[in-house]
Amino acid sequence: MPTPYRSYVAVGDSFTEGMCDDLLPDGHHRGWADRVASALAAERSDGDFRYANLAVRGKLIGQIHDEQLAPAAAMGAELVTLAGGLNDVLRPGCDIDAVERQLGRCAAELRATGATVVLFTSTDPTRRLAGSARLLPAILRMKAFVQELGWQDGFAVVDLFSAPCFDDRRLWAEDRLHLSPDGHRRVAEGVLEALGRPAAFDWRAPLPAAAPAGRAERLREDARWLGTHLGPWIGRRLTGRSSGDGRPAKRPELLPYR
Repeated sequence: MPTPYRSYVAVGDSFTEGMCDDLLPDGHHRGWADRVASALAAERSDGDFRYANLAVRGKLIGQIHDEQLAPAAAMGAELVTLAGGLNDVLRPGCDIDAVERQLGRCAAELRATGATVVLFTSTDPTRRLAGSARLLPAILRMKAFVQELGWQDGFAVVDLFSAPCFDDRRLWAEDRLHLSPDGHRRVAEGVLEALGRPAAFDWRAPLPAAAPAGRAERLREDARWLGTHLGPWIGRRLTGRSSGDGRPAKRPELLPYR
């Protein structure tokens, strides 16, 4: 029987915040973590399930540690998901040794609370994003590091890198960095599978074939992406700003999930 959980805290950046999933009535994005919380809450006939999401878009792994780890540990949740480091890897000159140290420190501190800790490998951007080959060595190192952590007692790993369905742009939002609603749905299913739940569907399965876009359509999409998404992202990097500056977590307290 899978372990029943009464409490869950999500820690991380935009991936965990839920960017580009469907909008909730309060204006926040839903995201895979909310979907996991919903599924775990539905397992409890007594209604005793609490959920917090401390993730904030744009955060580096050091910021995740400094801003989210102490509150998460203090909540004493039975389950924690931890995803971070990719924002560091995207930046030129990333110190991958320092990223691994910080991620390992986060994982150890969360596990020390007694929580089950779920970690993630990154998807492979080289199979869908031109110019991303420079990222692959660091992503492969992070993948090996996370998988090694996952062998330890109390950890589970969701291996997104080895799921080629994420090569399909339909699982990504227009900005090409954040998941689409179907992408979030699949990650949520991957987390539930890692926690021993029976599969509701094959989250790794490829999408049905679609007619390829014509050259003119691809050029229009690329131009729109450059102006709407890549340009502003580069501007923030050059000025030292982040999309998460001053933004609070969407669910900062461990409250009953309805």
